Amino acid sequence: MKKKLATTNIKDNVDYLRQELGVGKSFDIIHLDVEYAEVKMALFLVDGLIKDDLLHLLMKFLAKVKKEEIEKDVLKKLLKTYIPYVEIDTTDDLNKVVDTVLSGPTAFVVDGIDEVILIDARTYPVRGPEEPDTERVVRGSRDGFVETIVFNTALTRRRVRDRTLRMEFMQVGRRSKTDVVICYIEDIADPKMIKNLKGTIGKIDTDGLPMADKTIEEHISGSYWNPFPVVRYTERPDTAAAHLFEGHVIIFTDGSPSAMITPVTYWHHVQHAEEYRNNPIAGAYLRLVRYLAIFGSIFLMPLWYLLNVEPGLVPNQIDFIGPNEPGQIPLLLQFLLIEVGLDMLRMAAIHTPTSLATALGLVAALMIGQVAVEVGLFTNEVILYFSIAAIGTFATPSYELSLANRLVRIGLLLVTALFHTYGYVIGIVVFIIMLARMNSFGVPYLWPFIPFNLRAFRDVLLRSPMPLKNRRPRILKPKDPDR
Repeated sequence: MKKKLATTNIKDNVDYLRQELGVGKSFDIIHLDVEYAEVKMALFLVDGLIKDDLLHLLMKFLAKVKKEEIEKDVLKKLLKTYIPYVEIDTTDDLNKVVDTVLSGPTAFVVDGIDEVILIDARTYPVRGPEEPDTERVVRGSRDGFVETIVFNTALTRRRVRDRTLRMEFMQVGRRSKTDVVICYIEDIADPKMIKNLKGTIGKIDTDGLPMADKTIEEHISGSYWNPFPVVRYTERPDTAAAHLFEGHVIIFTDGSPSAMITPVTYWHHVQHAEEYRNNPIAGAYLRLVRYLAIFGSIFLMPLWYLLNVEPGLVPNQIDFIGPNEPGQIPLLLQFLLIEVGLDMLRMAAIHTPTSLATALGLVAALMIGQVAVEVGLFTNEVILYFSIAAIGTFATPSYELSLANRLVRIGLLLVTALFHTYGYVIGIVVFIIMLARMNSFGVPYLWPFIPFNLRAFRDVLLRSPMPLKNRRPRILKPKDPDR
């Protein structure tokens, strides 16, 4: 938008701001005419986004100002003496004033001054920093990110007191003007990647960010049809801080309780803070169990289906594998129906009030599941193996990755049903090739497995002791790897 300069005539400035802010058309846009020291002044603010007590205190200070005290250099006297506040700024661009007021700060217009004083005395409705539901730990901090960006950056800086921690502010959206912060440790993160990331976010041309950080992800990922996420979401400040120390860049978006971690590999999505809240042996065990559950959720069901359609592949020692009763409908259709049924149950659970959640579980487990087996719709073995796959899905720390793995499982089932052994093998090979060809902001998605790095892969496979983490190679090649 073209720059509109303020003038020394308060009437011209006020008339323009009233028109652009819609004073009189929107009940929450407040225009207040005041007069201090015989000088006409005006305040523009959004009701509900300001700290009333602080603004009242500033007005009390201004009410004590005498005309002779500000006759010379009014602006300097106001800024340095009579407006005792920390976050204060000036601008001569009235369009910037409009955008600033709509984001919360107060505009202070003074007659005879061709600049507008901006007082950032805003506050947002916010909930407490509670522990995230999706990233709970047995031991550890119980605070989590909230929907207010200033709170989230403060929670992060509390844990990272490095003097080179940078938090760069941007606004995205032609109409929404959503606040976005790019956070990184300057002497660890890759400068080239930071520059490219800021350039990509700066080029986002859209009216607004209705889905907050998810909208940004779709613009910066460059991939719309690949279900695997190239960023990781976290609601834990300690998780975000740990990734900052490894050279990652964190993106905060106002209105979202999640922070985006970039770049990430497949293995970042399957790690959890719980593994580092235990000693190395216990943490390594938990990680291996999690890997087993995740890989089982992808490959176990298609493998069991293959052994049923190709009985000759089953060794005599495990020839008990297979349904004792085939059921009334084909196995493939049973698997597809139960996949869809679980998603329906998950969506129903999301929309069900907490007080009715127990009743929903009883309906699903007893009235639907048990009856479906008794009438022959599903076999007991299908329920068993799908339950194992579902547990592996729920054990995946990243919700986005769990959905992608579920789609891969369905795809493997279909190609196995069509081409049997060849379909199963080719499906797995295509799956690995697809992941190997992916990258997250220039970092190979399967690193350090492809390309292979022994020391880094050891730390991915096993939970290394904390002192050893100082020597592990970071994926972003920091300037000082010993730090």
